Amino acid sequence: MRMRLTAITLDCADPMALAAFYHRATGLPVAERSDDDFAGLRAEDGLVLGFQRVEGYRPPSWPTQDVPQQLHLDFDVDDLDEAAALLVSWGAALPEAQPRSDLWRVLLDPAGHPFCLTVPRAPRES
Repeated sequence: MRMRLTAITLDCADPMALAAFYHRATGLPVAERSDDDFAGLRAEDGLVLGFQRVEGYRPPSWPTQDVPQQLHLDFDVDDLDEAAALLVSWGAALPEAQPRSDLWRVLLDPAGHPFCLTVPRAPRES
């Protein structure tokens, strides 16, 4: 048996707002919508990045774990500083805590989910 990843879904208070943020950041089109409770972006390979409404949603409290992050997304960018500034102008937050800022930037999306920006590195040879 082989499983294929078909979707990653993030909890949030406002699915359409979070879908709009990630649409702007990734260019993935909004492909699914269910009333105001769900929105999804679909990649060319069919992978859906989904956003579902959760009543009483509490954002992760990164870098503390009072409210755990449970997962985070990583995105390759050409320039860490430029990409971070653009994403902040679109509603992301750049927390003070930046472990290994030489390798990546941690940001918080508008719903408080941490995500990382990285510069692509050459693949390791085995």
